[in-house]
Amino acid sequence: MKKVIRMGTRDSELALWQANTVKDRLEALGYQCELVPVKSTGDLQLDQPLYELGITGIFTKTLDVAMIRGTIDIAVHSMKDVPTALPKGIVQAAVLPRANPRDILVHKGTDFLNSEGKVATGSLRRKAQWLHRYPLHEMMPLRGNVNTRLQKLQDNDWNAAIFAAAGLERIDKLPENYTELQWMIPAPAQGAMMVVAMENDRECREILAQLNDQDTEICTRVERDFLRELEGGCTAPIGALATIEQNKLFFEGVLLSLDGEQRLTVKEECPLDQLQGFGNRCAQQLLMRGGTELMRQIRQEMNSTQPSPEGNETGERNDLPKTS
Repeated sequence: MKKVIRMGTRDSELALWQANTVKDRLEALGYQCELVPVKSTGDLQLDQPLYELGITGIFTKTLDVAMIRGTIDIAVHSMKDVPTALPKGIVQAAVLPRANPRDILVHKGTDFLNSEGKVATGSLRRKAQWLHRYPLHEMMPLRGNVNTRLQKLQDNDWNAAIFAAAGLERIDKLPENYTELQWMIPAPAQGAMMVVAMENDRECREILAQLNDQDTEICTRVERDFLRELEGGCTAPIGALATIEQNKLFFEGVLLSLDGEQRLTVKEECPLDQLQGFGNRCAQQLLMRGGTELMRQIRQEMNSTQPSPEGNETGERNDLPKTS
């Protein structure tokens, strides 16, 4: 057994909460852990939209490099921030039980919903779904950690901002005025935490396997397969949510145009013993029903608003183009 497991994490309050949760669970099993906080590129460059940075895994790359260099042994991530293709040599070692996967609207009163209003978000997915439902609203760009975004909402004349419920709940920052958006399909793997390790580190992988939640692993795998099949290397407003009930997996997915006008959805269910390729098949349904052309349009629009990237994030982790 390793003398001390060095655990890398971003140094935001939420990231540290997640890392400490994993640390506590490992220590309860008898293992020694040490947190190694680092700042990611995404945390440091708050003056520049994420899509302009052109980096795959904007919130995970720094930890990936530290792991490959041997500075840390494992890393804890919000799973929705992790690219569907992990760097060579790094593998998913555990997925913890999922928290609330939904998005919430933090607001200053909901009178604006049926009129004009300003709603803030840094997510293509949230923006597109919101505009599909409320086309008269103006979308405002919003970056930063949870605390920074909450403060920006208070400091500006915005009516509301959209957050992941799990993030606010985990650090006890859920404000008085909020509404859970049951109609909004969350980001693939939203609410779940992933722990990664080096593929050749058998010891750490065996230790972390004790933390793995099978149902969450199954659901997030289907959601991320759906995302990977649709993306094709291009960022897009994509949502997916899988749940398990009575030995069946129920899936709902969505693909939208950047302005929210076009919306393609899929709803399917599948027995748990027949899930091989299920997420990919759900994505193929959308591609055959207009998704291929929609993705072509999205690529065209994204290329006209950003420089050629080295890689792409999922729609959740990219900031909005300047028009939002």
